[in-house]
Amino acid sequence: MIETVLQPRILEPRDWATYLFVFSFVLIAITKTAFETRFSEFLRILVSDKYIKVYKDTSHLMSGFTILLFVVQIISFSFFIQLVLNYFGYVSKTDWVIFLRIFTFFGIFVLSKFLIEKIVATIFNIEEFAEQFNLQKVSYRTFIGLILLPINIYLFYNNTPSNILIYCTIVVILIINLFSYLVSLKIYQNLLIGKLFYFILYLCALEIAPYYFIYYLITKNLAH
Repeated sequence: MIETVLQPRILEPRDWATYLFVFSFVLIAITKTAFETRFSEFLRILVSDKYIKVYKDTSHLMSGFTILLFVVQIISFSFFIQLVLNYFGYVSKTDWVIFLRIFTFFGIFVLSKFLIEKIVATIFNIEEFAEQFNLQKVSYRTFIGLILLPINIYLFYNNTPSNILIYCTIVVILIINLFSYLVSLKIYQNLLIGKLFYFILYLCALEIAPYYFIYYLITKNLAH
């Protein structure tokens, strides 16, 4: 007689992620409806500099458009960070507590970095450039967040890790960030004349070191 052994199937809770994905799409839909023209220009940010030129005034940094998509950006990046950490075996991708920790840390990190940049820019006397540069960074980072959203959904609900997709996504993020810096140098070159040394210090101190720090801190804390 063949003995049948039944093994319980453990289902990890994923409803919290579904709610967040839906919430993100709702925010995008609200933004598109309320700022239809601006949203259309925003989606062409990689092929046209019209959006950067039209909305370069720093008053747009605290507009409803920016704030709504900033929330989507933080959610999207937090999901992707958790998925990458899951891929390398640090955390579980379905752990909502881990997501909450990453979301909180990343949100505080971005906001704190923004405030520190304003202080450093004042010290280096490059306030005008720093404010416009921050607005441009927010725009490109938000665009990356929108790209990450469907990728996050695929990686989250697909139980088979996609090595190529993860690495390609990381490379694309790095390329878009590099592209944003090149665009900044082109647009604001007149502001940087005579202040190139301070600009290099600004990039090293606030655009390179913090991301290495956040990578080290997250991997060190979540690995235990």
